[in-house]
Amino acid sequence: MYIPPTVEPPARPLGVFGSLRAARRNSLSVIPQIAYTQEIVSGTTGPGRWHMVQGPEGMRRVFLDNVGNYPKSEVMIRMLRPAVGRSLFTSEGDEWRWQRRAIAPVFTARNVKALAPMMTKTAERAAQRIGESAHPVEIVREMLSATFDVICEVALSGREHFDAEAYGEAITRYFLTVGRASLLDFLDVPYWVPRPGEILGRGAVRTMHRMVAEAIEARRRNGPRGDSDLLDYMLAAEDPNTGRRMDETDLLHNMQFFIVAGHETTALSLAWALHLLSHDQEVQTRANVEARAAVGDRPAGADDLANAPFIEQVLEESMRLYPPVGLLARNVLAPDELYDRTIQPNDTVFLNMYAMHRHQLLWDRPEAFNPDHFAPEAKKARDRYQYLPFGAGPRVCVGANFAMMQAQIILTTLLARFNFTPAGPPPTPVMHMTIRPEPGVRLRAQLQGV
Repeated sequence: MYIPPTVEPPARPLGVFGSLRAARRNSLSVIPQIAYTQEIVSGTTGPGRWHMVQGPEGMRRVFLDNVGNYPKSEVMIRMLRPAVGRSLFTSEGDEWRWQRRAIAPVFTARNVKALAPMMTKTAERAAQRIGESAHPVEIVREMLSATFDVICEVALSGREHFDAEAYGEAITRYFLTVGRASLLDFLDVPYWVPRPGEILGRGAVRTMHRMVAEAIEARRRNGPRGDSDLLDYMLAAEDPNTGRRMDETDLLHNMQFFIVAGHETTALSLAWALHLLSHDQEVQTRANVEARAAVGDRPAGADDLANAPFIEQVLEESMRLYPPVGLLARNVLAPDELYDRTIQPNDTVFLNMYAMHRHQLLWDRPEAFNPDHFAPEAKKARDRYQYLPFGAGPRVCVGANFAMMQAQIILTTLLARFNFTPAGPPPTPVMHMTIRPEPGVRLRAQLQGV
């Protein structure tokens, strides 16, 4: 079995400045070794007390049973607010509920399946680009391009207002500036005091917002473009209790969030999956054979996915090892109990999916790439809150089914045609907002049977 790259845990407590340096370099590097063997770990950094939760029962308590006591932390909101404002992802309470009601219809099972032909066309274009390359392929870039096509069609019925390369560069720039921890966060400086990263990231925010605003303005000017897309739903949304509709700022921030989240996380899951397969030819051959039997030489569609269950297992295992978001932070409003700990108001709770997905007490050989972790019998025996790539509870990712279908269609199409082998050293998982493979995933793609 292939043992993929991870991050070496710190050998000792890091302190305020050590934690800041580690978090700015790679958030995963602040996770202590004990987190991989314990359900909860507590400590202090500067004036703040924190608790890392990586057990299913604790996750259930925070995500579901006492969810109102654990709003998203101000540090996380501070990192996201410049780009996505008070959107569905960052809002709370009634503000969140009405936005969720407005946006959820576009992601019903029926609507997601109706979007599958668009995903199939995107998968075919990605396969053609990879097949035409005479050199090793940078997989992260290719997957970002493919998923960007899909989310623009779903959200805006097209990408004519977007320069994909400029938009992608702006996302990366944002993550490396605004999306990094600041010393001021560790010192509990009020959040209305600008962080240096916010100033450095303003150009990236302007670039992203300009493209989204132009697309919204064009829709208002020209009207709908056929079948309803996400923007149509947002324009028509109205709170039944107050009559409120989304204003220009609401529209801009929610569209921005869905475009970024809707393609970045899926692309990274695909890139990690192809990296893992390229280093385990036995597993890849099993997936190749299944994909060929399901679709032959044509691109995959929604109806083919039932005939490719192992490829779904590969994706699930990829997201176990490299969840799209490895750590989430929550504030604490009122006293609570998590395991044997008393959680006090103003503590910070970290929901540590990265460590839980690699926990020594929860998984057999957790460090190894093994898609049979997600064989049907293994899934049935597992706690629902042990594997959380899309979150859980009332705020589970509204687009989870959309993301999985998109990823399965693209991966099945690629594996039916190509065998992938490494063309560079294994990447390092680096998390700022999402877990990216750094410096990338370079693979050779050889047509099967050639």
